[in-house]
Amino acid sequence: MLDIVGILQTEKDEFTRSERALTEIVLADVESVLKMSIVDLAAQADVSPPTVTRFCRRLGCDSYADFKLRLAQSRFVGQRYFAPTAGPSSVQEIAQGVINGIQSTIYETFDHLDFAAVERAAESIVKSSYVLAFGSGGASSTMASEIETRLFRLGIRIASSDDHQLQMMRAASAPAGTVVIAFSMSGNNAQLAKALTIAGEYGLTRVVFTRSGSPVAEQADILVPVRWHENSDILRPTPGRYAFLATIDILSQTIATRLGPTAIASMRRIKHQLIVNRDGEDGQPLGD
Repeated sequence: MLDIVGILQTEKDEFTRSERALTEIVLADVESVLKMSIVDLAAQADVSPPTVTRFCRRLGCDSYADFKLRLAQSRFVGQRYFAPTAGPSSVQEIAQGVINGIQSTIYETFDHLDFAAVERAAESIVKSSYVLAFGSGGASSTMASEIETRLFRLGIRIASSDDHQLQMMRAASAPAGTVVIAFSMSGNNAQLAKALTIAGEYGLTRVVFTRSGSPVAEQADILVPVRWHENSDILRPTPGRYAFLATIDILSQTIATRLGPTAIASMRRIKHQLIVNRDGEDGQPLGD
């Protein structure tokens, strides 16, 4: 779908004087422009109707009617970005909002966590021969890398990937007994869902962390729903990352507890090398 507003915002400096006049009117009040005829808009910008038509075609629209249709779609999508609510401005206010949001998200994660699903996920990973971690698109990629970081310390054979083609190939070539752990904050990642479909075709167990009822969730053998309330402040990073991180830590410690001595032995070897080669004492984390 053509993002008319985005094009106007990013390309307006390249426009002619008449085009810039039209752009300023559109960006200043999209709702009013949607109600205008081509004659009305031309008059307000002090240009001719044919100039408006050429302006629409430059933006990739077939006609003025097509321009208004696409403008309406662009207005509807991402609506809260047109008139964002005023947020904090001082560092202290920003910090307070961020910390409060994280705390609320963590408590909400606990209140709605499916403990039985986490237990089933942990059991499947403990019994696995190999683990693949899939995620893509920013935070979800980070989560795939994070679960790899958590689990290799426990002696689990694991590899992460944020490339959809590699995910499909790895799913197709994975050994028997492989568990796939997948992350999607939106749950709408069609390519990730496809990779999970392929994993299912080869009999791999799919543990999925995402929103319930989403396309990605439908591919889960074991679904661990992750929910949180998104920010109203569009400038604040999503707190959903912390919901996923908390759930990963809960899963990781559950797995470590189930593995018992095996996990402890692996972590002790890692800690030995860190003390000898980096830290000189035992009080530092198990890796930076």
